[in-house]
Amino acid sequence: QLQLVESGGGLVQPGGSLRLSCAASGFTLDYYAIGWFRQAPGKEREGVSCITSSGGRTNYADSVKGRFTISRDYAKNTVYLQMNSLKPEDTAVYYCAAPSLSSSYCPFPLTRAQWGQGTQVTVSS
Repeated sequence: QLQLVESGGGLVQPGGSLRLSCAASGFTLDYYAIGWFRQAPGKEREGVSCITSSGGRTNYADSVKGRFTISRDYAKNTVYLQMNSLKPEDTAVYYCAAPSLSSSYCPFPLTRAQWGQGTQVTVSS
């Protein structure tokens, strides 16, 4: 019953925008910090962004800083990743994750974290 579902990925041209959603079912995200991660073919998974449970603080990888924005909507039990000025290097499967224990802060341990199934983002002309 505990599940995270990502959506919003797709094919976009360089310079374009996408908004990814991470929706929870079976539990509330109110008490959790939430992270976005991505993995490109042949590369290790990397952290993209993280938002605290209160939404008061956000973290970004240097590679996306100034282009991506993480936010959350408590009423919709959803965390978003707005991606602007997309580059081919952003092509990857994007995942959201919640810590195994209720944790308010970023970063958080990934041991036994709850993961979504991922959504494909492809940036190409």
